[in-house]
Amino acid sequence: MLKLWRWYQNCLAVHPVKTQVVSSGFLWGLGDIGAQAVTQRTLRHQSQDKKEENKEINIDWRRVATTSMFGFAVVGPVGHYWYEYLDRIIRVRLKLQPKSMKFVMAKVAADGLIFGPLDLLVFFSYMGLASGRSISQVKEDVKRDFLPALIVDSSFLSWIEQQGDAPWKQWFKSFLSLENKKRQS
Repeated sequence: MLKLWRWYQNCLAVHPVKTQVVSSGFLWGLGDIGAQAVTQRTLRHQSQDKKEENKEINIDWRRVATTSMFGFAVVGPVGHYWYEYLDRIIRVRLKLQPKSMKFVMAKVAADGLIFGPLDLLVFFSYMGLASGRSISQVKEDVKRDFLPALIVDSSFLSWIEQQGDAPWKQWFKSFLSLENKKRQS
């Protein structure tokens, strides 16, 4: 496994865009397979029919290919240049040190507020058009689904708040205080 990781890191160093395009397409396809499996298992588990519960999962391979293409064509190349640009802006304009907590927080915030909604809009439009829907149908679908999906996509923020004094939050707070002490000295 370590060899595979080193090989991947080498590919990123030598061919960053190509590697991210291939990785993104592969991961988006894998993610769609997982999403289909979870959805089908959940629906079958909720079904009253016990025969349905033991049925084999049917993967829609056309949907997997379409989703993978979104990863290959959009997320891989656009994501590469977006994160490069974001790193530069945060480092140069905001004058934050890479890998510092503030740098990471600024990057996550900018990504969630700017790239996230745009990526979701493009994804919904692409998937609608790729599945044969008309532009007017896609517009209606986006009007209906975009905001709820964006809220669910951003719901991790409310989840973090609901965690109260979970052990992982205590560790995170102690990490922040160590970084603050280091900066003060």
